[in-house]
Amino acid sequence: MTEAIDPQVVDYVHDIARRARVASRELALLNRGQKDAALLALADALEAGAADVVAANAEDLQRGRDKGMAEGLLDRLALTPERVQAVAQALRDVAALPDPVGEVVRGSTLANGLTLRQVRVPMGVVGMIYEARPNVTVDAAGLGLKSGNAVILRGGSAAASTNEALVNILRDALTHQGLPADAVNLLTEGGHDAGRALMTARGLVDLVIPRGGANLIQTVVTESTVPVIETGIGNCHVYVDAGADLTKAAAITINSKTHRPSVCNAAESLLVHRAVAADFLPKVLAELAGEGVVLHTDEQAGELAATAGVAHDTATDEHFATEFHALEMSVAVVDDLDAALQHVHRYTSGHTEAIVTEDRAAARRWVNEVDAAAVMVNASTRFTDGGEFGFGAEIGISTQKLHARGPMALPELTTTKWVVEGDGQIR
Repeated sequence: MTEAIDPQVVDYVHDIARRARVASRELALLNRGQKDAALLALADALEAGAADVVAANAEDLQRGRDKGMAEGLLDRLALTPERVQAVAQALRDVAALPDPVGEVVRGSTLANGLTLRQVRVPMGVVGMIYEARPNVTVDAAGLGLKSGNAVILRGGSAAASTNEALVNILRDALTHQGLPADAVNLLTEGGHDAGRALMTARGLVDLVIPRGGANLIQTVVTESTVPVIETGIGNCHVYVDAGADLTKAAAITINSKTHRPSVCNAAESLLVHRAVAADFLPKVLAELAGEGVVLHTDEQAGELAATAGVAHDTATDEHFATEFHALEMSVAVVDDLDAALQHVHRYTSGHTEAIVTEDRAAARRWVNEVDAAAVMVNASTRFTDGGEFGFGAEIGISTQKLHARGPMALPELTTTKWVVEGDGQIR
């Protein structure tokens, strides 16, 4: 039986949710010009307050180091002045995007003269439960505003100071724009009970989106009574086919693993066709090791690593199933495309899977047979990202199959309503 939630925490969260509901009704009526002006003002305010944000972030980073937080997680937590500027630019990018609210998804005129239109409308109140990713705070606020939704944020305690500094800036900027501060809300009290109260505030909150590790996501999916869009972990693979251009394959592998290893679209496993393994693996494993990557290899890959003098250990099923969030990679030699597909089917988290090949038939099979939110052909796994896809920002990457899949941006934060217009028709 789930432990009861502290009633005072429930009251605290429900009060915020009611205020967010009021704000959401006002946001739903804004036109694009008003929303875009507000987004630009938020971006300017963030840049103006960057020093305060970085100072607050330094407090979180120090607490994380004192508690022994892993380097990969510290990297996710860190906000440098450049990263603050990038987060502000993401708001400007969102402002430049079309407004999804009011878009007619489909429509028709019935034989009786009734006209039907299915129109995009805001969700209402969206809850975000996430871990040490303070950029999510701003992305969620910006995407929520543009799509006409109020957001309630429950960030992890590791980023508490940073999130509070960011939300204070955002709320002040909204007020100066004449918009409700409660368009953006941060749960600062109640600990884990606040997250549980948020995900069970059915009727007050319309949607909850978890973003973080497997345990967080599973907890929200299993305990929430509010509808959930499940964002998944990223156990991503790069498969180098017999028909690969090995120069491309090396660049894609290195970029997929080392560009930013702490994020969910970083590659965790490398699969190489036996026909090209001897030519490809010694060099690329040496390059990976040179970048500081710890290598976990199967027997054949290990033999090739040894010939190149590259340090490695023996890969286990646990290695192949792990999202490392770090400079670690599992490596296997496979007999053929079928074996690569079988390996991916066994271990994939359904996030991003990449093939490197010049063989069009092999590429088609990969695209058709791999079950993932994003499938790459001759491109790095790092491209699975709302910003890279041209969405301005993302609120998460969904690995489920209902409503939204892949990078979630503005359209995924809307629902639809049917508008039916007649001239006195009765049934």
